[in-house]
Amino acid sequence: VCVRVPGDLRGAQAGLAKGGSCGEVVCCERITSDENAITNSIVLHESSSGALQAVISNNDCAVRVMDVETSFTELSKTEFDWAVNYTAMAPDGKLACVVGDATEAVIIDQATGQRVAECDKHHDFSFAAAWHPGGDILATGNQDKTARLWDRRMWRCLATLSGHMGAIRSIRFSSDGRYMAMAEPADFVHLYDVASNCQEVQELDMFGEIAGISMSPDGDALFVGIADRTYGSMMQFRRTRSGIFSDPDSAPSASERSSRPLGYTSFLPRPEQPAETAELP
Repeated sequence: VCVRVPGDLRGAQAGLAKGGSCGEVVCCERITSDENAITNSIVLHESSSGALQAVISNNDCAVRVMDVETSFTELSKTEFDWAVNYTAMAPDGKLACVVGDATEAVIIDQATGQRVAECDKHHDFSFAAAWHPGGDILATGNQDKTARLWDRRMWRCLATLSGHMGAIRSIRFSSDGRYMAMAEPADFVHLYDVASNCQEVQELDMFGEIAGISMSPDGDALFVGIADRTYGSMMQFRRTRSGIFSDPDSAPSASERSSRPLGYTSFLPRPEQPAETAELP
């Protein structure tokens, strides 16, 4: 695992772990003896005490929680029977959703490491997971070309959302919980209006392999990483009163903005599909 301090961190944050400064590598060490191990994801989150922690998912069938502020000291290690591809922390930090080379998504108690639930309706391996900011909805993305939404209170499947060409590799919710974005391996990012029970969707069609997606903290921007060798880039889409646009010159006038509802641009009707749906909480 190799960790570098981003250039936009300042002050105490930039001095985390071994006194690192902006742009400096603050941790670079081997965390497993498994020769075939690959670190699939690193998620940073704050513990209930406010400490910054790194949750590391690895092909050696383990999830490790490491304390960033104490030179990445290992705090816990939870082992599974399959390679772990991603771990998503619930907003309250009490639960974690672990997905990997298995059909089920495992929910574990972060404090004890014990399994508290399993969501098992996918048909292949899973690569993505995300919690709604409200904490009651969990989304999982799978190689069966679908994302599923789960109700945390009863762990039942609320909806199945289908992609076009491949596994759902990345899922993100906007900070206000209104929208959910899911990315396929290449060419397509789907944006769902959660307030409409995901019945309204906008499709972003681009060219190239997608490395991942992320939303800005205020929820007004969507970033898409393109991993294509020729067209490798970072695409930014902005959310305005008229919707999302990537070219600032295409922004609508003030009069146009005031006459249109807030939201992403021109939602398309959701295609008919044999999907399980239920009222979202």
